[in-house]
Amino acid sequence: MTVDRSTLWPYKDGEPGEFIYQRYGHPAGVEAERQLGELDGGHALLFSSGSGAATALVLTFLSSGDTIALAEGAYFGTGVLFRELERWGLRVVEFDQTGAPPGGVDLVWLEAPSNPFLTMPDLEAAAAHPARVVVDATAATPIYLRPIEHGADFVLHSATKYLGGHDDTLLGVVVSKRAEDAERLKEFRTRSGIVAAPDPCTFLLRGLETLEPRVRRQTESATELAKRLEGHPAVHRVRFAGIGGLLSFDVTGADEARHVETSLRLITNATSLGGVSSVLEARARWEGDRVPPGLLRLSVGLEPLEELWADLAQALEIPGDFHARK
Repeated sequence: MTVDRSTLWPYKDGEPGEFIYQRYGHPAGVEAERQLGELDGGHALLFSSGSGAATALVLTFLSSGDTIALAEGAYFGTGVLFRELERWGLRVVEFDQTGAPPGGVDLVWLEAPSNPFLTMPDLEAAAAHPARVVVDATAATPIYLRPIEHGADFVLHSATKYLGGHDDTLLGVVVSKRAEDAERLKEFRTRSGIVAAPDPCTFLLRGLETLEPRVRRQTESATELAKRLEGHPAVHRVRFAGIGGLLSFDVTGADEARHVETSLRLITNATSLGGVSSVLEARARWEGDRVPPGLLRLSVGLEPLEELWADLAQALEIPGDFHARK
């Protein structure tokens, strides 16, 4: 579609039309929200990033003194954000999302699957909790999981990842189960200015056209790579949820992880995930002691499976002197 980059639209006969001012909405954003709402079965709103979407969601529905129950092992940036908001009186407790959330909290925040530990939440136990439930389904995508159908109140995606799919789109989305919640969130988005611009929304529409075949191909490749990694002598543990293209695996330590990173030929040593090109990185550089020093996160792209495995296999040929230094 043609990108309308207008920041304002003229009134007609002295009355505003569907579009008034870009901060309130624009054609590419509205169309992308319509498609996202259909995919997740709710009312979608786009934001300037996944973190922006999370910030808007929390500040819209929580107040000083409220507590968030955050899934252990969820994306580390979510915890960093929530701890930043503790200065405004919000509280955060972590819990094992494979079981029931703790009592006495005001918002339950799940991740399906968690990044980079790849655990799946107990959605039934969370839905039985009296608090509102948010599911960050970035890694699952609506192709494999529609959390609203399992009792969630909100679904969040970093649309930068699989939904955009080409590593050129910075966006976040919240899909609300209830129309009234979406209206409250839209009002906060308008007032705060955490809005999505027309160009990334247009790129997102391009990505949505190929979402299903992309993620199914990535899942097929990730499933086979996880099996092969489990049998490799340099790999100590593999984590994979069985859906999507995200997995993680452990080598002995930080030195071995750096060797793998710097030995890659096809797979890109970079952060992020969900694009058509495979990327791998050691997560300890960002997350510190929260993850094992040898944990490597792999986002599987669309390259031929055998080429991906050949690259991993040669990068995992870790010289014996690494182990001798331990």
